[in-house]
Amino acid sequence: MRSYTSVLVGKLIFAAVCLFPGPLGLLLGFSLWREGEDWAWIPFVAGLVCSAFVPVMALKLARSEFPRITRRDRAKDESFSYEDDTFVMWAPRSPKGHARERLVRADVLEASLARYDPDREGTFTSYPGNYTPEEFTPLVRLKLRVYSDEEAEGGEGADTAAAFEVTGQWRVPSVCLSAVTAGRLAVLVDPAAQQGPRRVTPLWPSSVLLAGTRTCRVIDLEGRTADVTRRPGRLLRQMRISRAAGGIELAGDTIDLRRLEAHTAARYAAVAEGDRARPEERAPVTEPGEESRWLVDDLEGGAAAFGSVSRRWSRRGGVLVRARFLNMRSTYTFQVYGPVLDTVLRIQPPDGTPAFDAARRLTVPMDYLAVLHRTREVVLHADPKGGSYVIDWARTNLLAGTAAAKVVAPEGREFTLAGRPDVIWPLMNLLASHGLSNPSPVLDLRHRRMSAVAGTVMDMVLARGIEGETAPRQPQPENR
Repeated sequence: MRSYTSVLVGKLIFAAVCLFPGPLGLLLGFSLWREGEDWAWIPFVAGLVCSAFVPVMALKLARSEFPRITRRDRAKDESFSYEDDTFVMWAPRSPKGHARERLVRADVLEASLARYDPDREGTFTSYPGNYTPEEFTPLVRLKLRVYSDEEAEGGEGADTAAAFEVTGQWRVPSVCLSAVTAGRLAVLVDPAAQQGPRRVTPLWPSSVLLAGTRTCRVIDLEGRTADVTRRPGRLLRQMRISRAAGGIELAGDTIDLRRLEAHTAARYAAVAEGDRARPEERAPVTEPGEESRWLVDDLEGGAAAFGSVSRRWSRRGGVLVRARFLNMRSTYTFQVYGPVLDTVLRIQPPDGTPAFDAARRLTVPMDYLAVLHRTREVVLHADPKGGSYVIDWARTNLLAGTAAAKVVAPEGREFTLAGRPDVIWPLMNLLASHGLSNPSPVLDLRHRRMSAVAGTVMDMVLARGIEGETAPRQPQPENR
């Protein structure tokens, strides 16, 4: 992983090349002054002003490219207080659709990436006023089972005869890819089409809510709070009320019925009362058959790994810490491997001091966004002095499960750690504390450099009941 200093030096050189008239003006002014020209001050001052922008430009470029969080990034907006399990996502709006179209649930049976081919020459690309330019919005081929009645939308005991299947290609905003992986979408269906295929329009922000990526709470008229995250039946009924009312105001992830128009609040209250009478079970984090919807391997992003580490950083007391995204908001800027988002993170300092929230504009990899319904956690490098934190996307992706982590024992047995962040996290910390880099999702203990931690690693893996498999015989790795 590159250091901030190396990135800054590179940007200084880049800025100096872009603003070369500045240093050139300084040289010209100095040369004319030595020759006694009265007007020598003109190119000198112009060059001085232009050269002053070199470090400014370099610092701005380095900050935008390097995911470093400092004290200056502490969140200053205190208008909304985030709970620890809150996640708010402001995604691009979907079309409202015709009034006769019905809002229903659709399950994703299959998904595959049809096309994503942006211009790879530019570092950052902006589209003012456009959150979903086609160039940076993946085209995904989906096979959907669309439910047409309330019973089927509840998921349990569905009448499959009332559902129909449709296959098509849709542009999926990057921040909404987790809805596809989770397998639950909110769609509009035109009931007027009696013959031929019926038109189906996914509502991507609503799908993120239905999938459970975005949390949702409701405060009723008596001031009681209910968490309705991953309760698709109730969420769909609430969405229909909101659609009929032309939209409602949210405070973060919370709908406060006391602030709504009386008729709309009464309809919401009736839904809440029905839910209390017949509580709905939470839907699974991801619907069965995730392997047929797994887009992660085809999406842009960073390779998952146990991560690299600087021995100097390790010797000085640097540690890894975990943070959690609380808020993501789309912007008009994109990079090839992901959108640039305005984010809020909650960071727990390693010294035990209270957690704090940081607001930072970051490029978030698309493969991580595709599993956002599973986890919103990120791994940070903590500066030994505690003054700054750097997001480590390789470790973050491995902890999130974009690739299967494995441990190869000294005798060759393989232990798969897929879906076990409780094991992966302490292994990452063990390697970091010993200054050992492993830029791969496979931790091979047969390497000589891993001998100091091999016993501890195996104790940690076996203590958590993970069973190993005998791997096929392969040439022993080089001792290094």
